Amino acid sequence: MSIASTNVVIPGLVPGTQPSASAGASGTMDPGHEARDDNAEGSARRSSLFAAHDLSIAFGGIKAVDGVTFDVKEGEIFAIVGPNGAGKSTIFNLISRIYEPTGGRLIFAGEDITRVPPHTIARRGIARTFQNIELFEHATVLDNLLIGRHCRARPNVLAELLFTPRVRREELRHREAVEEIIDFLDLANYRDQRISGLSYGVRKVVELARALCAEPKLLLLDEPASGLNTEETEEVAYWIEDIKNDLGVTVIMIEHDMSLVSAVCDRVLALNNGRTLALGSPQEVQSNPAVIEAYLGSDGE
Repeated sequence: MSIASTNVVIPGLVPGTQPSASAGASGTMDPGHEARDDNAEGSARRSSLFAAHDLSIAFGGIKAVDGVTFDVKEGEIFAIVGPNGAGKSTIFNLISRIYEPTGGRLIFAGEDITRVPPHTIARRGIARTFQNIELFEHATVLDNLLIGRHCRARPNVLAELLFTPRVRREELRHREAVEEIIDFLDLANYRDQRISGLSYGVRKVVELARALCAEPKLLLLDEPASGLNTEETEEVAYWIEDIKNDLGVTVIMIEHDMSLVSAVCDRVLALNNGRTLALGSPQEVQSNPAVIEAYLGSDGE
């Protein structure tokens, strides 16, 4: 797969593209495009892992999310795109239960999670990364990843104090799970380094690793390629596909890099001012007149 070779229809998001509502209609895609088309058709036959029904939230008199409805099939890579302030991260905060919706429902794995306590979300199988990296700066990579295992722990104060055989077995199980993710994301060289001494690109990978250590069924990636160079973005594309194919994790991602979205995503939801503009394949969404207008304005300037 080549991110650079993926044709981008929405200009203004990726440097070098030309403003044209019909740009890229006959452009070439990367070699995995046909396979993703097959996956998109197959996803229609799979049951939904997650669904948002008429989701809304208002801050004062401003509706940040206004009646948004979508579903994500199991094994799908689903993107949410839109201009700044469209409501993308707000939807992630609603799914994570950081925010309370003012309307609508959230369904995950057949269960209504609209009002469940926020601290139960990770244990139910939803993990996320953040637009601004949230790691413990003075802890090592290994320590940060072990924190990701907290939701899978079965704490017992007395057993922990006595360090019983059960506790030792559980500690080994958590360490083995973390080491598997370290190998999966090629973090072995950074295992014992403090976060404060790592580059921005490596920190992004560590945050992704911590989310995977929670063994999620659904992974929320908030701008996974932001701040990364072209080579690092290529690696992110491969990892996202490997996360789906090798780990069996369904992915919802927020991303401004439409080349990355086109390269890895099965379907895309486009938002503007908290409302749905379009929902479909990357090519359908990028060529949608309402989406083009949201990014370029009605006169295309």
